[in-house]
Amino acid sequence: MTAKLQTLLTRSEKNMGSGIHPVVKESALEMIKRAYKEGIFVQISAGYRSMEEQAKLYGQGRLGYSYKGKNYSDLSKPKVTNAQPGQSYHNYGLAIDYIVVSDDGKNAIWTVDSKWKRVAAIGKDLGFQWGGDWASYKDYPHLEMTGGLSFSQLQAGKKPNLVSKVPTGDQIVKQIQKTLNSRYKTRIVVDGFYGPNTKKALIKGFQRELNKQYSAKLKVDGKWGPNTKAASPIIREGANGNITYILQAVLYSEGYNPNGVDGIFGSGTKSAVKVFQKANGLPADGIAGENTFAKLFA
Repeated sequence: MTAKLQTLLTRSEKNMGSGIHPVVKESALEMIKRAYKEGIFVQISAGYRSMEEQAKLYGQGRLGYSYKGKNYSDLSKPKVTNAQPGQSYHNYGLAIDYIVVSDDGKNAIWTVDSKWKRVAAIGKDLGFQWGGDWASYKDYPHLEMTGGLSFSQLQAGKKPNLVSKVPTGDQIVKQIQKTLNSRYKTRIVVDGFYGPNTKKALIKGFQRELNKQYSAKLKVDGKWGPNTKAASPIIREGANGNITYILQAVLYSEGYNPNGVDGIFGSGTKSAVKVFQKANGLPADGIAGENTFAKLFA
């Protein structure tokens, strides 16, 4: 089964951490999306790293290393970095590490091949510097945006002025977000980017429609579970209404364009459902039932 784009994005957001610079985060997620469109599955494995986390890494393979009075020496593990706390752009939320993963998203592929280098090229187009271009030590997973600042400047408190090269968010996703806010009072940010909050809002909308149209008595919490799955209807070509709209919205957001997000289940929606089903190991009949909704929302 092919890895879902949203799965790669969600994992990457978590791995980057809350201390990552917003432009670095936005650019990293855009890199993942662009690579996905080319059939390359990539995720971010590391982002912001605290000084204490850096000390722990630096202490690997070193005898008697301490930081701020705490011993971080760990001779049971090999040396992995020469950067002490404050000497890595990860410590300032300005660097990420990426990995290419298998088509099912379950295994990392560490071979630096054409796919790996293509991801680096996409990253550089977005403003990153690639560790694979370094002359002395090549760090192939590493991408950074320094804003031209040295470690001493960053340590002194100077902030980089990073300018995003990511285009303005998708206009159709923006309209979907506006509709969710208007129709279901979800209060999500209208930024044109499909992330966990927009996905949660779509599930909330789906649950509300199931309660309204089918008296499902579901808890409207935006979480996909067995009760929501069991209440999912079967919809096919010719259907219309808010549930069809939600189906089209999530298909489009996942990269399967139904050629219109209008609440009308036509040939474009049927084709998008079939492509999605085939990519996710389901019978490709173009009919959306509980298993198709589960793959879309889970």
